[in-house]
Amino acid sequence: MDAELLSYRDSVRRFVREQLEPQQPRWHAQGHVDCEAWLAAGQLGCLLADVPEAYGGAGGDFRHMAVFWAALAEVGDTAFGAPLQAVVARYLLHHGTEAQKQRHLPALAAGRSIAAIAITEPAAGSDLQGLKCRAVPHEGGYRIKGSKCFVSNGHLADLVLLAVRTDERPGPKSLSLMLVETAGLRGFERGPIEPLLGRPGHDCCELFFNEVWLPAEALLGGEAGKGLAQLRRQLGYERAMLGVMAQASMERALALTLEHSRSRRIYGQPLFDLQHTRFTLAEVQAHVVMGRLLVDHCIAAQLEGRLDEATAALAKWRLSEMQGEVMDRCLQLFGGAGYAREHPMARLYADARVQRIYGGANELMKEVVAYALP
Repeated sequence: MDAELLSYRDSVRRFVREQLEPQQPRWHAQGHVDCEAWLAAGQLGCLLADVPEAYGGAGGDFRHMAVFWAALAEVGDTAFGAPLQAVVARYLLHHGTEAQKQRHLPALAAGRSIAAIAITEPAAGSDLQGLKCRAVPHEGGYRIKGSKCFVSNGHLADLVLLAVRTDERPGPKSLSLMLVETAGLRGFERGPIEPLLGRPGHDCCELFFNEVWLPAEALLGGEAGKGLAQLRRQLGYERAMLGVMAQASMERALALTLEHSRSRRIYGQPLFDLQHTRFTLAEVQAHVVMGRLLVDHCIAAQLEGRLDEATAALAKWRLSEMQGEVMDRCLQLFGGAGYAREHPMARLYADARVQRIYGGANELMKEVVAYALP
């Protein structure tokens, strides 16, 4: 942190608390965020804060994005899919052609375009080489057939980063990433918003590609067979992002539980005065401190360009596991009140569960870490 970043954090936190947090009940009810929220965030410059100004971004770095993601987690906002916007921009910035960058990045930065990533399929989630959605050469472009499920931002998405199989032969060059502009696209359909265990308001749905035709220019980077390598190069960024959000959620849960335990009275004394409560909170604090050290390490490594795949996987795995444990222990101290659906602690508990699944299931994260052992 420095003076500039502290000032930026104040602005972002104020924006989130004044313009986003009050909208959450309505977003939860309707199942998605309003497009006006995207435009407002774009005007503030926080959607793509780490993208160069030449492409419409704010010219900052990963710290600026971490501040924004943490601010969302600090108010329990899991509806606004802005973190995915930054992930898609990362693929464009590092793998897109100049024409693709100029076409898409300014619109994403301004919030005029909303991005989604479509990878998961009904029979293939973390197993990227098991994907079935196909793109077949046709009339100077590609004809796409298949479906994707659990696509975050899918209901609103103007731009979908789509993982497809362009070669039936197994191997690292069988997959490609394509940029799908959804407006008026023939053969493209969206399923209804999926009701999830947690994260109400976070629009998540199936996407269907029924003989959709895309020009060859839609290939990310303009070359087929690069998808797996492109995914592997950028997954570290996404997993570091998930770690930042997990850490901020743990810190929020601890703050809420400390406040509750000091004001709630049981047997004529504050809940905090019971030894079991203090020991539980001490264990939660240990998780929070260790998590902060790991997150800061990943942020520093990302800034210096040395965040490797195994370290990012380890951070995503351990921080999401700690997040789940922290939420469970904190909710227990709230008792029945914490189990009410709209209680902040209940929301934190339900919203945390998917962190161990998306971005690569934690079982896969362990494999990544194990294969990197010396």
